[in-house]
Amino acid sequence: MTAHSMETSKLRELIQGPPDVEWKYEMRRQCQEIIPGLLLGPFQVSKSLESLQSLGVTHIVCIRDAKEAFSVRARFPEQFKYIELDVEDSEEQNLIRVFPPARNFIIDAIEHGGKVLVHCNGGISLSPAFVVMFVMERFHITWEDALHLVQNRRYCISPNSGFLTQIKEYESIYRAKAAVAQFPSANPSGNTRRKREDDEDENDPRYVRSFAKFQPR
Repeated sequence: MTAHSMETSKLRELIQGPPDVEWKYEMRRQCQEIIPGLLLGPFQVSKSLESLQSLGVTHIVCIRDAKEAFSVRARFPEQFKYIELDVEDSEEQNLIRVFPPARNFIIDAIEHGGKVLVHCNGGISLSPAFVVMFVMERFHITWEDALHLVQNRRYCISPNSGFLTQIKEYESIYRAKAAVAQFPSANPSGNTRRKREDDEDENDPRYVRSFAKFQPR
């Protein structure tokens, strides 16, 4: 499901979110479905195998500060496909560079009928920033609409000011890439070089660790 396959009214309904939702403080400890196939929440949710299975989760994006790796980690690699991203929840952290592998992981999961949980430690700043960037690009909407879409489902999100600045910047980046994609022959050498650089970033072992669930022989 993308913006190209949705009417304007349907897209507006998606951004506005479900009506008459009464947000309670304890809901921040749960995950919420942002769009079909994409859940957002805290690390706490990812520690319960029973909860994950009842939610229908098949893939998990685990985003954590490297200092948290001993505790915020893949708990059930035999049951789910994971990608782990070491990202600081600081205003100086470059989110745009580490976003592509998460985006591609989510797209692949959803397009193959899976359901993805995206989480950081608290589900307040770091993982929401990734999800805002994802829905913005996925539905070709503004950063404000993307933020509202996510916040209207998980009210407690609050990306730090540095992340918000980069979310705004990413709107220009994804729109420029979309425009170039419509005319791929305009600068073939430049496109090839940029693609190679993107691939190098997405496989940078300093940031990304991904692994599939165990397949018994």
